[in-house]
Amino acid sequence: MLTEKKKQHYLTIDVELDEVFIPEDFNQEHEMIKDLVEKFVVKDVRPSLDKIENQQYHETVRLMKEAGTLGLISADIPEAIGGLGLGKISATIISEKIAPARSFSITFGGQTGIGALPIAYFGAEKQKDKYLPAILTGDLITAYALTEAGAGTDAMNIKTTAIPSECNRFYILNGEKQWISNAGFADLFIVFAKVKGDRFTAFILEKDFNGVSIGPEEKKMGLKGSSTCSLILDNVKVPKENIIGEIGRGHVIALNVLNLGRHKISATSLGAAKHAIELAVTYANQRKQFGQSLSSFPFIKNKLADMVIKTYVNESAIYRTAGLLEKSFNQLADQEDVAPTISNLAVECSINKVMSTETLDFVVDEALQIHGGYGYMAEYEIETLYRDSRITRIFEGTNEINRLNIASTLFKTYEKPIEQTKAQEGILIQEKQTLHLLKKLYHAMIFSIQKYDLILLNDEQEVAAFLADLVSCIYAIESAILRTEKVIKLSGIERNQQKIDYTILYTHEQSQQLAIRALNLLLHIGDEESLSQLACRLVRSSQKDLVKVKRRIADIIIKEEKYRS
Repeated sequence: MLTEKKKQHYLTIDVELDEVFIPEDFNQEHEMIKDLVEKFVVKDVRPSLDKIENQQYHETVRLMKEAGTLGLISADIPEAIGGLGLGKISATIISEKIAPARSFSITFGGQTGIGALPIAYFGAEKQKDKYLPAILTGDLITAYALTEAGAGTDAMNIKTTAIPSECNRFYILNGEKQWISNAGFADLFIVFAKVKGDRFTAFILEKDFNGVSIGPEEKKMGLKGSSTCSLILDNVKVPKENIIGEIGRGHVIALNVLNLGRHKISATSLGAAKHAIELAVTYANQRKQFGQSLSSFPFIKNKLADMVIKTYVNESAIYRTAGLLEKSFNQLADQEDVAPTISNLAVECSINKVMSTETLDFVVDEALQIHGGYGYMAEYEIETLYRDSRITRIFEGTNEINRLNIASTLFKTYEKPIEQTKAQEGILIQEKQTLHLLKKLYHAMIFSIQKYDLILLNDEQEVAAFLADLVSCIYAIESAILRTEKVIKLSGIERNQQKIDYTILYTHEQSQQLAIRALNLLLHIGDEESLSQLACRLVRSSQKDLVKVKRRIADIIIKEEKYRS
């Protein structure tokens, strides 16, 4: 069994190229899956979006069954329990490519992630036999019922109760769950309740159980075509055999399923960002102002360049994590290892979730700005994407709580650095040196936090947020450097100049911003000489004309009218 908490080894040693998976590593199966999902979205889902977003949910249910027939729901479920066993990389591709389906992607993500995985990974054999086949075909729609009015981010504070019946064959559930995705048409709910007041436990609940009722659809800012309702439980008798896992161990299921859900959301956010870039650049090419296309103006080029730079780095980090997840799941010895396997990559899943959702919000905001007044009009799709994107920073744990989780985990599992011995070489030498400085800054920050007794990071949330952002930046920059180096090794510098430009610009701009934040924290955490020196070294001028490089990036995107890695 796996027991040791994984350390983030990339913070202490150099990572080799063959340790990372990149999109350019897609095999023939991955490419086929990508094409399959793209065709499904374009030919089947998008023509039905008007009906879906007018809450004609029979269309949603029909399309879910279609997705099940295509194998999209069962892709990363192990073959031994009825899935296709295609792995976490394929699942990430599916989550990314489903994004232009907009509201439907939320229904689909709820089914494939937090709806199916509690049973698939933690359910008893009888539960899997009874429920999984219909879940994987889309004949049973699932929903994940954790959130309550007083227990959102503080999920362990739920008030829903589960009391054993007198005959000891059932648990009687009472309570109300709030903002439950898919609730309006779900057949099955994964419900969390406290047995005897304090034993946090997961249950499988069927919609037809007596005492189950569904509240009206919530009126939301965006995602109009996803169902969001309350789930009301009034003396609902749930058979004992519908308990998932052990009584009192529901938090293991809840938290680990959410970790995987975070990675799926990061992939869907990536796909939405790419879609927004395509909308923005197409509009910028078509729209004329002062006798020339919008895309010819330097301001617009700068926006497009920033959008694709962040998207490239985000994509690099997401597929790196997908590769790590796939490798970890492939090494599973037995089912009992699932929870520690997921938990070991919780930091990376949270990093991806925060980075990807904030990148998406940046991209759709800039895309709407490029549209000008038209972007504010409902007839243009970017208006919908702008509203839809905002919830992603709240889903699956707010980005604030994810930052605190990242920081606290890093602090608990901290390892001292191993001195870098490998000489820097290759085309990205300066970027590697910057990455090394960022890692040194991380270790210096941990030292200062310990020295000045700021260990209670929950009371020092500004420090915790910086620590999380610093490590996220390290992971992102390293992912981009490794990806770019790997493709250069495969196909040379000339064919990958765009990737080189992305990596240089992101590394320079993000390290500068972090260094300034570090300097602004010094009076609070203690102005250690090593900290201030490291921060000042990071705030330096680039050796390249970054304005010229951004224009070069934008010109390629403008020509191709889509995101290009």
